[in-house]
Amino acid sequence: MHSLLVIYNGTTKTEPIEDSLKCKLPEFILRSSGYLVDVAYTADQAASRIKEADASILHVPVSEIKTWGALLMKEKTAPVIWWCNDETANLSLAACGDHIMVDGILGPSMLPREIHWSLHFSAKQCFERQQWLKEREQLLSRIEERKWIDMAKGILSKVKNISESEAYDLLRKQAMNERKRMVDVATSIVKVYQLLQDQTQGGTTL
Repeated sequence: MHSLLVIYNGTTKTEPIEDSLKCKLPEFILRSSGYLVDVAYTADQAASRIKEADASILHVPVSEIKTWGALLMKEKTAPVIWWCNDETANLSLAACGDHIMVDGILGPSMLPREIHWSLHFSAKQCFERQQWLKEREQLLSRIEERKWIDMAKGILSKVKNISESEAYDLLRKQAMNERKRMVDVATSIVKVYQLLQDQTQGGTTL
């Protein structure tokens, strides 16, 4: 990890300051530690510049991390790290109970080797978090598919007066014959059945 993007918001945006105070800025500290650092002050700048960075350093209150993280992840999967100093910590007091997803924390008192290891573990955390989110999405998708298949089995079992096991075999055979996924066939069966039920209840003659 060599290239970092430091992001400010309207509250933490730095005005022109004396050279003696610049050493406390995250970009100065990170550059002094051997990293290439770019800075963004707006959402458009951040969305554009994150594409060239290995990680984002958010110099914002905790309450804004979720919004910034979502914006950045749309452009690139990269670690989202919070810069915690007196300013951002004070601005974040009201958000202490919020559930915030960050991959790591950096601060102005950290030495170069501490920054290095924090960024290293942040990269691992980012990968593991993305992997977990992907697995969660796949699990939810399988649960949704199972719901449609179970509903279709129940309908076929009722309409054709067969067991659910036989209904499942019928679904599978139809999917093979039509070269479709079972869930697609099941979804079609359920929707057609629901449409017929609505029409029947509405007194419509087919």
